[in-house]
Amino acid sequence: MSDAAVLSIKDVSKTFGQRRALDRVSLDVHRGEMIALIGPSGSGKSTLLRSITGLAPIDADTGRIEAFGAAVQAKGKVSDKVRDARIRIGFVFQQFNLVGRLSLFSNVALGSLGRINFWRGLIGLWPAETKTAAMAALARVGVAEYAPQRANTLSGGQQQRAAIARALVQKAKIILADEPVASLDPVSARKVMEILSDLNSADGLTVIVTLHQVDYALRYCRRVVALKAGQIVYDGPPGGLTRKRLIDIYGPEFEDVFWEGAPS
Repeated sequence: MSDAAVLSIKDVSKTFGQRRALDRVSLDVHRGEMIALIGPSGSGKSTLLRSITGLAPIDADTGRIEAFGAAVQAKGKVSDKVRDARIRIGFVFQQFNLVGRLSLFSNVALGSLGRINFWRGLIGLWPAETKTAAMAALARVGVAEYAPQRANTLSGGQQQRAAIARALVQKAKIILADEPVASLDPVSARKVMEILSDLNSADGLTVIVTLHQVDYALRYCRRVVALKAGQIVYDGPPGGLTRKRLIDIYGPEFEDVFWEGAPS
């Protein structure tokens, strides 16, 4: 892993009405890291990911977010160069964000729209390079045989794998995955986490994944960042997340859902 920070988040806040979703959050992410964002519902995990891409403008009185050394947004204003950063950041959503009536192949090929003629992509006139990349990406995540099928005829796990393949066609250097396994069965969820882990370890992609499943965070990620009420309350290796610390993060009711073998 290089020491270069590919993402830098400094003193970022985000307020919705009377609720502060992010409260002066600072975080550096280095090339090649795989980071789990954990915390209770409403702790700010998804808001943080959306802020990194400029989809959620931060509050005007604080903060700056940089990707690859260039500003994404600062003090509530999204940079006019944000598109350059977005091309290099793939976003995987909980609900897949595929176009259901299009084939799985077409959905994955859409990842190339930032680099090819928009109108050619809009009508499906994909360059040979895109066709090759899309099929290679589908094969990489294990769903190449479903390339001709409409996306909405496939299982959630298959669609989520295609969403990851779309990020590969995009040639993303960072993958932000917002609760990518929340709506999947345990087998499909494990496969998606294995794919993200492999892309991190084998391809060197930087991965940030928000998770409600703490056991997945401990198993697949070498760094865990925990948010509570919009603030970072833990940032370190999974081994530091003891039972007591997790109960401090999630509340005493979390004791009832601990698994065997959790750190003491």
